[in-house]
Amino acid sequence: MIMKEQNESTDGLKNKKVVVLGGSSGIGLAVAQAAVAAGAHVIVVSSNRQRIDNALKEIGINSEGHVADLTNEQQVKQLFSTLGNFDHLVFTAGEHLVIGSIDDAVMEDARAFFNVRYWGAVMAVKYASPHINAGGSIVLTSGIASRRPGKGWFLGTSICAAMEGFTRAMAVELAPLRVNLVSPGIVRTNLWNNVPEADRENLYKSFADSLLVKRIGEAEDIAKTYLYLMTQQFSTGQVLIVDGGGVLV
Repeated sequence: MIMKEQNESTDGLKNKKVVVLGGSSGIGLAVAQAAVAAGAHVIVVSSNRQRIDNALKEIGINSEGHVADLTNEQQVKQLFSTLGNFDHLVFTAGEHLVIGSIDDAVMEDARAFFNVRYWGAVMAVKYASPHINAGGSIVLTSGIASRRPGKGWFLGTSICAAMEGFTRAMAVELAPLRVNLVSPGIVRTNLWNNVPEADRENLYKSFADSLLVKRIGEAEDIAKTYLYLMTQQFSTGQVLIVDGGGVLV
């Protein structure tokens, strides 16, 4: 990996270039909005042009969008070749959550579930890392299922655990480039939209009542953690849990 000369300033995100993969909705969109508010220029990447255009309207100034299928290696490689050098990579891409027992698992579908959340992240790191300026970072995404698995969560738990191991390995391999991971708890985002609305709201209430903070997380809550890891210059290989106390109850 080719590292550029050390940035003269590391105070915040002002005038930094931030690439958010999966930045058209949910946590990724909240990260993009927060980064722009902090003075960054944000590049949103998604597989859907319409979602990108809608996101750019919400983000406003200092933003642009690119279409790429993050499960397609050639498209990922071309994306970072086109973008050139930048400061921070954020990976929040993911599809609707799948819950089900191992007895009912269709193995082809189970393997496919890793394509975006794990292999997409691997390809992104592979092709993005040579373009990240010194003083920059990579922030990946996992979830607390690796620490607190529930019944029917074998796929999500497996991916979350894999992402934690991948993060630590990349922090060592790509050093001094910093690589960290955010591990959210239950968050109110579009990833739950495949659950009927009434059931979804009951699920949120049930989780909220069980949490120490007595509320469900919002995308804006989690976005602050990504900004912290981008601007905190002395953390690498770390998993930062933001879950309202979920792993404690």
